[in-house]
Amino acid sequence: MSGPAPPLPVLTHRGVLTLAVPVMLSNASTPLIGVVDTAVVGQLPDPAHIGAVAIGSLIFSFAFWAFSFLRMGTTGLTAQAFGAGDRSEIAASLGRALVVAAAVGGLLIALQWPIHRIAFALLGASAEVEALARSYFDIRIWSAPATLANYVLFGWFIGLGRTGIALALQLVLNVANVLLDLLLGLGFGWGVQGVAAGTVIAEIVAAVTGGVLAWRYLAKRGGHVPFAQLLVTDKLRRMFSVNADIMLRTLAMISIIVWFVDGGAALGDTTLAANALLLNCIAVGVFFLDGIAFAAEALVGRAVGAAQRAALLLAVRLTTYWAVAVAIAISLALFVFGPALIDVLTVDAATRVAAREYLAWAASVPTLGVWAFQLDGIFIGATRSADMRNAAFATLAIYWIGWWLLTPFGNHGLWAALAVSYFARAGTLLYHYPGLVRSVPA
Repeated sequence: MSGPAPPLPVLTHRGVLTLAVPVMLSNASTPLIGVVDTAVVGQLPDPAHIGAVAIGSLIFSFAFWAFSFLRMGTTGLTAQAFGAGDRSEIAASLGRALVVAAAVGGLLIALQWPIHRIAFALLGASAEVEALARSYFDIRIWSAPATLANYVLFGWFIGLGRTGIALALQLVLNVANVLLDLLLGLGFGWGVQGVAAGTVIAEIVAAVTGGVLAWRYLAKRGGHVPFAQLLVTDKLRRMFSVNADIMLRTLAMISIIVWFVDGGAALGDTTLAANALLLNCIAVGVFFLDGIAFAAEALVGRAVGAAQRAALLLAVRLTTYWAVAVAIAISLALFVFGPALIDVLTVDAATRVAAREYLAWAASVPTLGVWAFQLDGIFIGATRSADMRNAAFATLAIYWIGWWLLTPFGNHGLWAALAVSYFARAGTLLYHYPGLVRSVPA
């Protein structure tokens, strides 16, 4: 059922924080998964265990996050339906995305053998690291349908501006994962395999919880997912167009991280482990910044759905103020507390020394990357997915040039090339930003 678009309230700093803070809190626990995974295996003296979790997690970052359009596209489309007052489409956007998540998740499980072969053929690592990473992969792949369903559910609640529910769902996932990793990885002594099994169970628990929360939300408002609405040709075409563009964009962005991690692996197990630790440190900061970016997605999506350019510009301005402030604070915190965090994450002396050597690069990433993260949120909310795709391809090309020029400088060169990629992401999206603004009626 549709109705007239509700008037958008005047946005304030308080309104931005009301949306962003719950996401920040939930995201604060998200990197804890990687931190705990790393800390569990980091209690073993051999850095190969850390490297194995890094390689295994990287494969699933690529395999699963390639379908992150299920989160991003759902957020933008839902926020626009909300801004337009289209209640039937709000429900249908959830239903369509869950159907796609189930189908893709099943396909990933069915294709696990070729994915396994291709992934390990492309990633260079020592024989010991690869053997441990293979055991991680064989278990973790079974979380595919639940993981993708969680992307959908989280994106849907963000699009509705129900960040408190999104917080509850994310906390269920992350707390369950941490407890299960500790129980299975350390308590039962299963190591890498226990970490993988704990993640699978946690994803399933979160998906079931999210489904119940979504059903209750719709039932309370007399809503349902109309089957006929799921099959509306124009809506399906738009969903697949947006999602395909975001998928290509995400693959390009993940390729940069894959290139970076693979470059570290080629420099030895200790460098690989050090880079993995620092990427986890970065994740702590980036997930805080994502709280602001997610708020931008919801607010920009509402403004676009309501066809109000003034609301769009205000949402961009206020969320960007907060994003920059948070980014600077995170960089300073990583500079100050990074060495202590490294010591918590690993007992291996060589890995600690290597991680400290490159800590300054990791600490600078939140401030260098904030412009890219913020623009991502703005473009996702506006569902300007073709612009995001084109910007991502340009960024990847610029990164490869930087990588070619800088890798002779070793691991410092790898980190410098990664920094170049953040500048490229921001610059290429800024090129398309005026067109986004012009697309919304004044």
